[in-house]
Amino acid sequence: MTDRELDRIIEMAWEDRTPFEAIESQFGLSESQVIKLMRRELKESSFKMWRKRVNSGVSQKHLKKRSEEITRFKCSRQRSISLNKIT
Repeated sequence: MTDRELDRIIEMAWEDRTPFEAIESQFGLSESQVIKLMRRELKESSFKMWRKRVNSGVSQKHLKKRSEEITRFKCSRQRSISLNKIT
């Protein structure tokens, strides 16, 4: 795994609305593998904060917890984003 892929997986894991299933679809990592990766790559306090958030009602990291109205893994505008600017 490249540094760029690792950074993207961590970024996706931090995003509340990105489900574990999207990470698995894109990178082939299961939820337990993502948790192990986050435990290894983050500071202990950051990891604990992330796990608390993922397990709370705020996060939608599991498709079963998401609203049925959300049927996609990414923002509808994501394709238009280039160099951090919405074109």
